[in-house]
Amino acid sequence: MSLAVVFSRARHGLDAPLVTVEVHISNGLPAFQLVGLPETSVKESRDRVRSAMVNSGFAFPDRKITVNLAPADLPKEGGRFDLPIALGIIVASGQLAEKSLNGYEFCGELALSGEIRTIVGEIPVAIACRDAGREVVLPMLNAQQAQQVPKVAVHGAEHLLQVHSFLLAQQPLPAIPALPQREQQHLPDLADVKGQAHAKRVLEICAAGEHNLLMLGPAGTGKSMLAQRLPGIMPPLTEQEALATAAIYSIAGLKRNLTDWQQRPFRSPHHTSSAVALVGGGSVPRPGEISLSHHGILFLDELPEFPRKVLDVLREPLETGVVHISRAARQAEFPAQFQLVAALNPSPTGHHQDGRATPEQVMRYLNRLSGPFIDRIELQIEVPLLPKGMLSQHTQEESSASVRQRVLAARQLQLVRQGKANARLTGSEIADFCPLQQADARFLEDTIHRFKLSARTYHKIIKVARSIADLQQQTQISRAHLMEALSYRALERLLSYLKN
Repeated sequence: MSLAVVFSRARHGLDAPLVTVEVHISNGLPAFQLVGLPETSVKESRDRVRSAMVNSGFAFPDRKITVNLAPADLPKEGGRFDLPIALGIIVASGQLAEKSLNGYEFCGELALSGEIRTIVGEIPVAIACRDAGREVVLPMLNAQQAQQVPKVAVHGAEHLLQVHSFLLAQQPLPAIPALPQREQQHLPDLADVKGQAHAKRVLEICAAGEHNLLMLGPAGTGKSMLAQRLPGIMPPLTEQEALATAAIYSIAGLKRNLTDWQQRPFRSPHHTSSAVALVGGGSVPRPGEISLSHHGILFLDELPEFPRKVLDVLREPLETGVVHISRAARQAEFPAQFQLVAALNPSPTGHHQDGRATPEQVMRYLNRLSGPFIDRIELQIEVPLLPKGMLSQHTQEESSASVRQRVLAARQLQLVRQGKANARLTGSEIADFCPLQQADARFLEDTIHRFKLSARTYHKIIKVARSIADLQQQTQISRAHLMEALSYRALERLLSYLKN
């Protein structure tokens, strides 16, 4: 048999499109030609495959070898095609029957010794193979991660010879290491934060409805401590959400900790991060921090220190939950349904009333944040300095476990009522699931016009009020809920105060 066909998978955003590896061996001068839009890393597979086959004891054909990676218009990158190319040559040269490849797909990079090295993006590959009804052979470490994908047959291999023996039905592939037992991680506890009852209340609302949060206050008041304790009071990821998050980490070359599979991600990039680092990009589009925070929290500390143009690229993903990356030769779409939690000082000196900064300096500092960006943050609170004597008091603060029970109850109400968190409601869904009494609707609209707030803010206040009502297990949004939601606009009040 001089022609062999092997199935593999490429990497294109979060997708793993099918690649048919066609190997033809013909008479002629010895040559190894690779076609099908391969990038440099794929072209180099010719030398890796030749050495791996020879060092594994296979005969490398001394003839003309043509390898086509179809479809031809799909860019191919990485070393993932080494294993299917080697198997195609082995089959085309008569060292393995072609029928033994039926029902399998292969991905893996070959070392010169024939060992199989890990690849990037095993989760999307396993999902695509499951949907295609085929089994997949992956490097052993990738196979362990891919076991998280339900209803797919995953095989792990460490050497080319193991795959050959498996396809000959001589011996099974090595057993994939068992998944570690999932356990509840010991996250930072809310009880560690002294005082700040107001901020804890808002943190609970934030967790209940998946709202964005901005904390304004002097240095050392506990803003970062509060943000780090948000994952501990949030509901765990569902299996579907955990798999989507793992897929993003997979294509980014990162591994999810299998022991805390359902723990929501918490990302905290430094303020020197670029726009590409936050939203993703590159010649081969890769996910950024907002996608790595999918179904989790993106914490931006010292918010005004981020360049304004970097923060403004977050505006669209905050609304849509996805980010589109377009390059000359590549386009990709990554999910980015994250909660933004931000912290900042009220002035460049740390406090706007300490006398060391003029109102003009404070305004110049806060104007690093654009109005449309601030408008997308539902909860804006001030975290003040603790009163004298609070730090030395030995008071029992409420634990994260206690707060989490209320959050879980509120989230369950939302899932039963509308199938999603309150922050994800669209305009038409707000009318259906967040109805207001006529007098309350007029009150809210009058308030919005009085303070010159946007229509977006109008809808966000209603969604926050809906979360407050859910925490109290109340079906109807009341005037009290609306007034509490309106009180959480600290940054807008500060800017209005400074302007006047």
